[in-house]
Amino acid sequence: MRLHFDVGLCVRAKSKFSECTKCVDVCPSSIQMVDNLPSFPVSTGVEAAACVGICPTQAFKLSDFSTTEFFFRFLDSKVRLISPKVNVPCVSVLSVEHLISLALASDETISIDLRSYQEGSLLLGHIEAMIEEANFVLSSFCDKQLQTNLVKHEEEKQLSLEDTFEQETSRRDFFKNASLKGAIKHKMAFEDAVNADEMQHFEIDSSVISKIKDKHLPDKRKILFTTLKRAKVPEVFEVLPQEEVSFISQKYVTEACTNCQICYRICPTGALSSDHKFSLIHFDTMLCVKCHLCHDACEPDAIKLQNGFEIKEFFEPTQRTLATFNVKRCIECGNSFTYTGGEQICPRCRVEEEEAVFLHANAKRMRGEE
Repeated sequence: MRLHFDVGLCVRAKSKFSECTKCVDVCPSSIQMVDNLPSFPVSTGVEAAACVGICPTQAFKLSDFSTTEFFFRFLDSKVRLISPKVNVPCVSVLSVEHLISLALASDETISIDLRSYQEGSLLLGHIEAMIEEANFVLSSFCDKQLQTNLVKHEEEKQLSLEDTFEQETSRRDFFKNASLKGAIKHKMAFEDAVNADEMQHFEIDSSVISKIKDKHLPDKRKILFTTLKRAKVPEVFEVLPQEEVSFISQKYVTEACTNCQICYRICPTGALSSDHKFSLIHFDTMLCVKCHLCHDACEPDAIKLQNGFEIKEFFEPTQRTLATFNVKRCIECGNSFTYTGGEQICPRCRVEEEEAVFLHANAKRMRGEE
């Protein structure tokens, strides 16, 4: 498996002000920032699986493995064990949203095998933190929980069957490689190995720009939408500390907002939006992936995270209006602008008028008329 990166989905490609470093933080030995974008060796694979799970917009993926396909395959199977020895390249390839969705969609308790991970390692710490967060969110509205290292007899048997299948597959692959087709594969593998340490550098070209402008809701959020519909609505809705929830948020806008329109223009999912007059700022909590891009790009720092996340949003999602503005047409140029009082002139015309007055006064001084 190899790591792939879709530049058009990365929040750092949407704005130079983005401070998102989640992929680097979780995979510091594999990924680094080059020219404001993630970069990694061509040979990078499962060792960087954690960046696939943690990326808020799903800009990363592993070849030959789809988290979305895994979700549905897992639920169709009888095994309720998530293990790198059985069905995933690494547990970290899944996100907190995937874990919550799996727990909600399964009638039986799901176990997660952590025995393959080194105690005290960054990777194990990350996986344990994801499981802890998923269980914390689940406990706020249901009694379902994810378990770790609880391998039942049937699952041990399945593990054994998987190992046997892998051995048999390897044996068949060996004889296949004796053919001409196998020789070609070996040649390609050799050439790949030669270039394995070459760093992949990503750029924002014309083919990427159009994709950057599109609003894209990650599949993991769509899956969460679907599974929450099956969940029983709690009698009381809890409010969780926002710092304890990594994948979603609620926001508010302070009076410092100038209605510059940057936040909802660069929001990757459309969680922030406006109307055709640009006279307000709407916010859909369930579309927010907490990428922090709107906060990073807001020059007056007017967008703030709400202290608590209301679980009610999971079951009764609402579109909230964070700010409204008095939009009028400029009496000079006719363009719409956010009116805050005084003469009905847009900021651009006001600057031009001030410059004209200054130049006129300066000309008079040079002619000695003053």
